[in-house]
Amino acid sequence: MRLGRRRFISLAAAAGGIALLPGRSSFDGEPLIWRGDALGADASLQLYAPDRATGRRLLAECLNELERLERIFSLYRDDSSLVRLNRQGRLDSPPIELVQLLTLSRHFSELSGGAFDVTVQPLWTLYAAHFSRPGADPLGPPAKAIAAALRLVDWRGVAVEPDRISFDRPAMQVTLNSVGQGYITDKVAELLRRQGMAHVLVDMGEIQAIGRRPDGTPWKVGLEDGGAIPLVDRGVATSSPDGTKFSPYCNHIFDPATGLCSQINRSVTVVAPSATIANAFSTAIAVGGPALADRLANALPNTQIIFGGTRHAANPAPVSAPRRPTSFASG
Repeated sequence: MRLGRRRFISLAAAAGGIALLPGRSSFDGEPLIWRGDALGADASLQLYAPDRATGRRLLAECLNELERLERIFSLYRDDSSLVRLNRQGRLDSPPIELVQLLTLSRHFSELSGGAFDVTVQPLWTLYAAHFSRPGADPLGPPAKAIAAALRLVDWRGVAVEPDRISFDRPAMQVTLNSVGQGYITDKVAELLRRQGMAHVLVDMGEIQAIGRRPDGTPWKVGLEDGGAIPLVDRGVATSSPDGTKFSPYCNHIFDPATGLCSQINRSVTVVAPSATIANAFSTAIAVGGPALADRLANALPNTQIIFGGTRHAANPAPVSAPRRPTSFASG
């Protein structure tokens, strides 16, 4: 399996049922493998179950869970909890999963000094609209437009309580693209652990390994830049500015301190106890750079950080932009 760029998964799982790879008709040493399309993004699950009936039942439960989580986290469904929160500026009686993930996100923002911030959705909206116009300036939106969007970006402006989530100013919006796929991956892994599964590799946008392969060897996940990571009960995520490029100078990872795009031109891979942590930390480091990588590694010693395929915090070079200066969040 190749570990690609970070990607957010919002799944409509019920439409096609369970799709199995051809030739997987026996559990005699072979996993049951599901691969599907999740709004244009790849998702997969490798599961060793005691028999085919159990495997099919568990896969159906996983897909039902993904559909349920989509109704909470999707930015593409008008009826999702997240879309209603963004539209109304508040959400009463929110799902517990949304409360949990926004609470975790606040913790990640604190740890990263604000480099991780789920309220950057206004920046995404601004950049997407700018680059949808013919002849758009490849350096991005005008400075005044960025400054206006930045006034809506502040993780501290999201109040999260069990009975209500609200924003402290009009027009704020949240995106969970920087952490939601890891959370969804972990929720599917939790479901399978509760069912007693001991040999599983879950990839719902980010990756979580349950145990080892049945032969006792670790799961292995390939890196974009070469090499492989052995995984046993660990999560892994990659953030890369090359994942979505608006132009040679602008990508989909935004610095909450400046409103500019990340200037790190290498992928950041994080291996952590959960895919949620790996997802959030890889996003933060793609903004804050190697100094932040060191801080976060110290905050969670069981976390491994890899820049560009090397297993240490390398010093990535910024992309040159002729008009506006590079700025990392102070982190």
